[in-house]
Amino acid sequence: MVEIKVPSPGESVLTVTLASWLVADGDFVERDQEVAEVDSDKATLSISAPETGIIRILFPAGDQVKVGEVIATIAPGSAGDKPTGKKAEPVVKESKPATADIFQNEQVTAVSGEEKAAAMHLTPLARAWMSSENLTVDDIARMLKGGKIKRSDLQNLRQGQAESHSESNEMHQNERIEQREKMSPLRLKLSQRLVGVKNETAMLTTFNEVDMSEVMRLRSEFGNVFEQKHGVKLGLMAFFARAAALALQSFPAVNAFIDVDEVVYHDFVDLSIAVSTPKGLVVPVVRNAHRMSLADIEQEIRRLADKARQNKLTLEEMTGGTFTITNGGVFGSMLSTPILNPPQSAILGMHNIVERPVAVNGKVEIRPIMYVALSYDHRIIDGRESVGFLVKVKELIENPLRMVMPSDPEKELLGL
Repeated sequence: MVEIKVPSPGESVLTVTLASWLVADGDFVERDQEVAEVDSDKATLSISAPETGIIRILFPAGDQVKVGEVIATIAPGSAGDKPTGKKAEPVVKESKPATADIFQNEQVTAVSGEEKAAAMHLTPLARAWMSSENLTVDDIARMLKGGKIKRSDLQNLRQGQAESHSESNEMHQNERIEQREKMSPLRLKLSQRLVGVKNETAMLTTFNEVDMSEVMRLRSEFGNVFEQKHGVKLGLMAFFARAAALALQSFPAVNAFIDVDEVVYHDFVDLSIAVSTPKGLVVPVVRNAHRMSLADIEQEIRRLADKARQNKLTLEEMTGGTFTITNGGVFGSMLSTPILNPPQSAILGMHNIVERPVAVNGKVEIRPIMYVALSYDHRIIDGRESVGFLVKVKELIENPLRMVMPSDPEKELLGL
């Protein structure tokens, strides 16, 4: 027998929750086929079959199991050992069944409606009325007493069904249901960390608005060509990721974090991108975003997002970020105060784009506007840096060409 053991989600994790089985006990599984999922306070991991054969499950879903514990075994076998799934055909009596047999003998399962109707001695008038009322012989089987069933009996049955249905609906409308569901280890750990952020940091949020006209123009004009060449759509996240990576180099405190009594600065940008999944919010990391082009960023975000929704992210892909971007706009959010992703010191919040009247060169114009928010830890980031960082992001988004030529060419020409 080949054993299936619980893998380790991380060094500090000793127990996990057996979230779900993707196969049933006794199923035939292929080598490397995913058979189960386990939840920890760090991640959700998939477990694959190490061998081809018949699986025997030792623990039900929902149980707490130790890392390294055997949760199932596989009896190795070939495809020829795979169960066919066919069941024996039910025994059907050839002779005309008696009335009692039709409804009381469980072995007789392949009896036609005509045979049942004949055994019940239904009158032609009763059959016609049943057809008009969409009743079957099974609906009136409980009324069978050995004699003929008349139209009046069927009318009484129909009236009883209607009253029962009405009472059922009334009871359902008056029901007040309360349901309890145990939190997953991942969501429980996330909630503890978020409460810790509120209690242990001096978190503030600053806001600004961004004119998205130029970004929208670029996406409209070059979106199809971009997708054909790079294999991914040109999204908004790539622009903000690129702008944030450049702005962080000008404001290093926003890219730093506190470690006890020291401030740790980074000369690189590892962007954590918040992704919503059925299991909860996860933040995979785009490494070295400051060196990436828009296409590189979009491809990496798509790869990580796909893995996140399939619960296939590794711990390495979710740890070590220096700054986070979250996009509540995909859900319709106009404005929010995003919460910090510890131990990071800042997080940028994107929101939905709405056409708003704005003043441009003394005239009112309708422009696509997005409100952006930066939450930050005031212990190491001052107002000048937080506001300056957000203004820098705004300038780069409103003038996207500055992302490939960050310095002001006019000032550079004049030596200013």
